[in-house]
Amino acid sequence: MTEERAKVCLVVGAGDGLGGAIARAFAAQGMIVCMTRRPRNLDSLEALAQSIRDQGGQAHAFGIDAREEEPMVALINKIEAELGDLEVVAFNIGANVRFSITETTSRVYQKVWEMAAFAGFVAGREAARVMSPRGRGTIIFTGATASFRGREGFSAFAGAKHALRALAQSLARELGPKGLHVAHVILDGMVEGGFIKGLLPDYEARLAKGDIIQVDEAAKNWVWLWSQNKCAWTHELDLRPGSETW
Repeated sequence: MTEERAKVCLVVGAGDGLGGAIARAFAAQGMIVCMTRRPRNLDSLEALAQSIRDQGGQAHAFGIDAREEEPMVALINKIEAELGDLEVVAFNIGANVRFSITETTSRVYQKVWEMAAFAGFVAGREAARVMSPRGRGTIIFTGATASFRGREGFSAFAGAKHALRALAQSLARELGPKGLHVAHVILDGMVEGGFIKGLLPDYEARLAKGDIIQVDEAAKNWVWLWSQNKCAWTHELDLRPGSETW
């Protein structure tokens, strides 16, 4: 009898906000969690991995720039060879910047696209490569309001997030018949974390009131998407606080 291999969740873009919450949520499901951030943030990522291990989970931190193709390919191969079957990939890179169009340099636009769109392509392609032969797996892309509506000052971010949404749609249609669930989760509203906290003087009050998406609550939806029966898969999910206006 063949021994059943461990299941692995890879979170591309894990930090003190949503990415970390997604990692904790899947570790609680008994999966080995692998997390990436750029090398300069490896110390904080390792601290997150240790906190998951302290809670009885299995977690590994990797200092990788997800825009770089070869390291991402090598990471997927390492996971498959040494840890287990890649069961879930959560692509969670944000790249939210704001510049007027005349202040948006070609480098800014290209860098945002690389982070939020190209890196998603590489992660999705490599996940499909190892998941397709098994006929199972879940790939979830994190979207934003900019995924479906561009605003002033967000030309680069909206362009990249639109591209990521289109990628998710294409992968869902190609990979669904092969047994892979591809989903796109739009977070339409402010999300708990250091970025928003630095912008709002009344952050704690608004978080307690429910005006800000709490990441541990949001992460439950990633686990729910993974657990869905294939006869009723959700492709796109829109999460927003009850106080958020349309």
